[in-house]
Amino acid sequence: MDETQTHSYSLLNIFYDGGWFMYPLVLCSLFALGVIIAKGYTLWAAHRRSATVLSETAALMKQGRIDQALQLAAETPGPVAAILYSGLLRLRDRQPSEDIENGVKTTGVVELGFLERGLVILATVSNVAPLLGFLGTVAGMISAFGAIEMAGQVEASLVAGGIKVALITTAAGLTIAIPVNIAYNFFVTRIDTLIRQMEEGTANVLNTAWDMRPAVAGAPSGAFGTARPGFRPATDSVEGQGTPDRNAAPDSDHLP
Repeated sequence: MDETQTHSYSLLNIFYDGGWFMYPLVLCSLFALGVIIAKGYTLWAAHRRSATVLSETAALMKQGRIDQALQLAAETPGPVAAILYSGLLRLRDRQPSEDIENGVKTTGVVELGFLERGLVILATVSNVAPLLGFLGTVAGMISAFGAIEMAGQVEASLVAGGIKVALITTAAGLTIAIPVNIAYNFFVTRIDTLIRQMEEGTANVLNTAWDMRPAVAGAPSGAFGTARPGFRPATDSVEGQGTPDRNAAPDSDHLP
């Protein structure tokens, strides 16, 4: 028997010696492995051009080339591009700033839910796997003490089986939980980076909408959001002559 066959046989023996607790542990590891592969690819694709599309659309918006920025965001995959597309589409249609902000927020909630999908599985596995291992430890110790009670005397062969099961399940649970927990924290960090980029894209769109407000001729009041702080639009009186300034000097033609 060669070395590979001996190694495989040893792993099978460890699995069988671990008892039935090894089956849910293996199931947890398979679920976690699938989520890690899928989530790793998803975040890689989301990060691939996020910084590039953010900088390029910001430059285009500063130049007033909204249509080109909108096309770039539409052709780029990822949550950052989706945020930019949602805001730029409403900005091109001259929608109010409140509508632009609400649309971007809605898109952000949808994209964030997509990014966080599957993380609950990793968190559950990283918490449940050690508990299953500890449960196997307790079951193994109960089995060992039960064998001692039935035999009426302490023998190494009676105690060794239960302790072996206890050690195997504990080691298996920790072996699964440690890399899953590392992957979970890594994914959370990557998602936080994407969230910051999404917020930056939102700020760029809203700032561009604010800067475009004076450039729109004949825009109705409130068409691009509230007025700037300190700015008060002129109000007309009933006769349409405007509200008189009480502090202004009187007209010389009306002096007695």
